[in-house]
Amino acid sequence: MPSDSKKRREAKKKEARKKTTAPKAAENGSLPEKKLSISEDQCVTGETEVVQKMLQDMELNAAARACTGVLGVHPMSRDIKIINFSITFHGCELLADTHLELNCGRRYGLIGFNGSGKSTLLSALGRREVPIQDHVDIYHLSREVEPSEKSALQAVMDVDQERLKLEKLAEELMQYTDCDEAQEQLMDVYERLDDIGADKAQAKAAYILHGLGFTKAMQQKPCKDFSGGWRMRISLARALYLRPHLLLLDEPTNHLDLDACVWLEEELKSYKRILVLISHSQDFLNGVCTNIIHLDKGQLQYYGGNYDAFIKTRAELLENQMKKYNWEQDRLQQMKDYIARFGHGSAKLARQAQSREKAMNKMITGGLTEKVVADKVLSFYFPSCGPIPPPVIMVQNVSFRYNEITPYIYKDLEFGLDLDSRVALVGPNGAGKSTLLKLLCGELVPTDGLIRINCHVKIARYHQHLHEHLDLDISALDYMLKSFPEVKEREEMRKIIGRYGLTGRQQICPIRQLSDGQRCRVVFAWLAWQVPHLLLLDEPTNHLDMETIDALAEAINDFEGGMVLVSHDFRLISQVAQEIWICENQTITKWKGNILDYKEHLRKKILKNKSIEE
Repeated sequence: MPSDSKKRREAKKKEARKKTTAPKAAENGSLPEKKLSISEDQCVTGETEVVQKMLQDMELNAAARACTGVLGVHPMSRDIKIINFSITFHGCELLADTHLELNCGRRYGLIGFNGSGKSTLLSALGRREVPIQDHVDIYHLSREVEPSEKSALQAVMDVDQERLKLEKLAEELMQYTDCDEAQEQLMDVYERLDDIGADKAQAKAAYILHGLGFTKAMQQKPCKDFSGGWRMRISLARALYLRPHLLLLDEPTNHLDLDACVWLEEELKSYKRILVLISHSQDFLNGVCTNIIHLDKGQLQYYGGNYDAFIKTRAELLENQMKKYNWEQDRLQQMKDYIARFGHGSAKLARQAQSREKAMNKMITGGLTEKVVADKVLSFYFPSCGPIPPPVIMVQNVSFRYNEITPYIYKDLEFGLDLDSRVALVGPNGAGKSTLLKLLCGELVPTDGLIRINCHVKIARYHQHLHEHLDLDISALDYMLKSFPEVKEREEMRKIIGRYGLTGRQQICPIRQLSDGQRCRVVFAWLAWQVPHLLLLDEPTNHLDMETIDALAEAINDFEGGMVLVSHDFRLISQVAQEIWICENQTITKWKGNILDYKEHLRKKILKNKSIEE
């Protein structure tokens, strides 16, 4: 059924047609001359002004960055190609004389080690610090929306500047009811509003917000009432609502639960323009990407297929490169041996030696194959915590709510945890996963019931914002020495930090110059050196690269203590969890299958709901 706004526009069109028989000058009042032409600068090409200001205030700003490049395609091309592309950040060259090529219809996963420059690259593109065609509209998801009085639904709808300007223009034109020229232009405006589906704007925004976990009541709440994580979801919803020609997403799953991750994967796998995505989730990259861009040693290397295809192709390329390198080195050594042996022999042998020397020089000047250097392997480590008698934690008839006017999050919970526990908590946002971790470590007290914690147990809780509490003005080395004064030698502490992937200058520069992922490594070193018996990990993969996540998984599996994990990373859960507990409907239930079975369960539920709505 057509909406009321569409009915009103149809009625206005009919009225305007009746009044318009031939062009006439306005008889009553003067009409400012306006043309229905929405220029490029009227369309949104990035964040709102407030968010842009937030970006300018960040440490990662344009003043600290120098970008160069030359447009390598026709100005009206739908593809983006920049040659001689370089980025320098704080005097460090992140990209050097490489090329960037993004083709319409492709979805790119941008991968590379923490600190290699992935987020800096996306920021440079989002701010147009390199030559990109004017007609290419860009949305860079990097920060949450501002905490305003606007509702979440309105904040999403307001990102569509073209619709807003057209609706405002329509209101102005409606004042000139006796002017045929104004009525003609009004008809054009209504037709354009129909073309862009303005009457469906609210339904479209509500559908996206619902997919990202917003109930109908939450959609009407002011943005200022949401936490930073939920406002980040609103910002993501705005990006999906706009569907720009170039969509840049930096870790879009960081603040999502597993349900929303599966929904987002389904949405993005059909994105028809250009998508560039940074994600630590191999599972998510496999589900979304058609291509992979590997940022390695200051160069952008391109691979077809998803992340698994990249791993296979790169392994084959490196194997072939190593074979070629070994063949060349053997060949060179043979030539050197021949020249050394026969270079001063008979005339015939000397000529042959000279011939081999020329061939050897030709090989060298023509460029030899570079030796394959294995990727740096991280080795996270949780020191031995030693045994303690069970039970470690007993939860007895526990109920919890934050205050008397809010509903219960949990009722009558009964379970125990020991040093051999390996549990992953899953379920929708708001079901109480993080709340349960806070109850287990004593940060929150049950409303009813009792949580018994062994008096000898040491608990370490990692949460998403822990790295934000670091002292940014001192180095990682000094921070660790200050935290653990029993470690007297700086070199000994250097070795400790080095196990968590921080080496060389990264250990001694101010923490503020480290990437978010590198700061998280400092936090893991700090947590591990407290020698806990129980790890409570709340979204530990945020800001980490894949190699670091694999190192973390290996360290957890070698850990002597217990673990409770909250994560949206299906792969990490599959690596470390032995039990899946679903937090939902004020209780906890054990899932009978594995985490991939649970993902398929979520996917079927999402597709079923989508078919019902359609």
